[in-house]
Amino acid sequence: MITSVRLRCAFALIAIAFASVAQPTPAAAQEFAVVVTPPRFEDRAKAGATYRNVIEINNTSTKAARYTVQTADWTLDAQGGPVFSQALSKDSCRPWVGIEAGEIAVKGNGKRRYRFEVAVPAGTPRGECRFAIMIEGEPQPPRGNVPLPVSGRIGVIVYLAIGDAAPNLDVLETRSASVQGHTLPVLRVRNVGDMHGRLDGYLAAVDADGRRIVLVPDNSPILVGATRDIPLYPQAEDNSAQTPTIIYPLRIKGRLDSGSQRLDIETTLNR
Repeated sequence: MITSVRLRCAFALIAIAFASVAQPTPAAAQEFAVVVTPPRFEDRAKAGATYRNVIEINNTSTKAARYTVQTADWTLDAQGGPVFSQALSKDSCRPWVGIEAGEIAVKGNGKRRYRFEVAVPAGTPRGECRFAIMIEGEPQPPRGNVPLPVSGRIGVIVYLAIGDAAPNLDVLETRSASVQGHTLPVLRVRNVGDMHGRLDGYLAAVDADGRRIVLVPDNSPILVGATRDIPLYPQAEDNSAQTPTIIYPLRIKGRLDSGSQRLDIETTLNR
């Protein structure tokens, strides 16, 4: 039977692997060797209905392993990193969430299909149910200079849009900024909708040397009510060519998508 759970106290020292890309994500802390698929869910549900899905947990170690499974609330910090919370956040939907079991065992080189469900109450207004399912290994004995036991943990992120919820992204500013040692175009984007959004597509640009450059937006989520800086990464028109270094000023024109929303961009950056 699937039963609702709440987070228990975490171990004193935890190595976290946050999965936000659409590929299988391995994590390792001491003997913690697990691959979880998918690493995130982005789906829809109706008020008054129960949403169900399955996580596949693969133990890549030759030894049998036990895992604790719990739910958590989460948000992103200013740098875009995850911040998990044991306490229920304001308007948390975790009381709707049921998981198959609080503890599971997986044999060496084995896998386990793990069920969860979200029972959306009738009358729930459109919006977004967002939570994480945390899969945590057993604490391992201290090694080296680590004074406390260490365990590994993976967060499977769930975005569940309720009803007709949709992002509504507004580009507040286009500027250049230093990103990982390179000066890149950056969009400051605000989400005034009722579910998270991402920017997709590409923009056409021409730099001061007359080179045509394709700009691709970072695909990180922009949460409801949040404002984020989204870098635009340059790519050569020929995929086999080296990534170009931008010579400013840079003329940018094109359209980006976020779900059914279209965002027209036309600007010139002087650096």
